[in-house]
This record gives sequence, structure tokens and C-alpha cells, in this order.
Amino acid sequence: MLGKILKDVMRPRDGDDRAERTAKRRVLNVGGGTKTIPIPSYFADWEHLLLDVDARGSPDIVCDARELHKLPAARFDAVYCSHNLEHYFRHDALKVLRGFLHVLKPDGFADIRVPDIQAVMNRVVEKGMDLADTLYDSPRGPITVLDVLYGFGSEIEQSGKDFYAHKTGFTPKLLHETLIATGFRTVDVYFEPTGFEIRALAYPTAPTAFHLQLPGLERF
Repeated sequence: MLGKILKDVMRPRDGDDRAERTAKRRVLNVGGGTKTIPIPSYFADWEHLLLDVDARGSPDIVCDARELHKLPAARFDAVYCSHNLEHYFRHDALKVLRGFLHVLKPDGFADIRVPDIQAVMNRVVEKGMDLADTLYDSPRGPITVLDVLYGFGSEIEQSGKDFYAHKTGFTPKLLHETLIATGFRTVDVYFEPTGFEIRALAYPTAPTAFHLQLPGLERF
């Protein structure tokens, strides 16, 4: 399957330049699990390719995100990665981020979401919580402090797959520093002190007028 997708991804550059200019914008959803999980609405009219290491969700590309360098370079207008980056050891997360830069076009961007470990620690101290206490309720059930730190326990148990475990964590400051160190030139990080998620918009160069008019991508 990977060979077929690589061939499809390469096709625009092999053909007429006009075809590339008029083609739909393309987003690579890294580690999204399944296309039944919604992605941001500003990708509604884009070509959506799902990449995941677990074939059970029927991804378009079955691939470990640490091997994004095996895909053709500069073929995607955006990378969307929600709550996946924390599933790699820190040194491997850097490989994943360098892979984002590899597959992104120079005027593309990455939309990245990760748990906010600083917000979790602040809540634990403020409320005197234990690790097994419920931090918040989700559609999938109660999420404990342990779930945020080390991965959703019931998912790891039911799947038997340790790639669902969390192997690193981020604070807003650390995520910003990591993205800059990886090679992104412009990075905006958003978070709420009372929330438990960090969102980063990272650009190989700088946001364009097109980016700034997309709902949800306005820079603060």
C-alpha cells in the first residue's frame, strides 16, 4: 500500500505544471488512527491522506511516523498531528518533526496538538490529586492523571499495543523550543492555563495571506 500511495503523491510533479497549480491542497494526518475522527473544518475541501502505523483504522499510508523521510519531499500543504507526538521518545519525536519538514511544501504548515503537562502538574498540586484520580471526563470515559502522563490505560490494555503509550511530554515553552530547534522558522503556541492541551502552528518559513484567512489559523 505504501508503494501505491507514494506513486500517487508523486504524480503531480511528474505531470504538467498546470496540474500541480490547480490541484486540491493536500493535508497529511499523522497518527490520526481513523478518518472517522474529525479533523479541523478548514481542511474540509482538501485532499485528506491519513498516515498511521496501525492498519486497523484503514489509513491511506501504513507507516511509522519516524520514517516520514521515506515519502517524497514537499508534497503536502499541511501536516495535522493531534495527540500523537507524545507517543515517541524525545529523540524519536525530533525525527517525526524533521519528517514534517521533509513532506511539507515551503509555504505549508503543521498543526500540532499535544497534552499540556504543565497544566496537569499545576492541577495535581492545586487540588492535591493522586495519579489515579480523574482529571477530566471525555467521550471515551474518565481520563486520569496517569492516562495523560503515560497513555490511555484502557486503550493500551485492550489493543495490546505499546505504541499507544506516552513516552515524552511537553509544556508550551518546551514545544515551542523543540519546533524551533527542529528547523521550523515561525512557531505560534496556544494554550489555556486551565486546559490540558497545547496547540502549535509551525511554518517552515512564515504564514501567508492564505493561512491567515483560514478559520482557526488566525495568529494571536
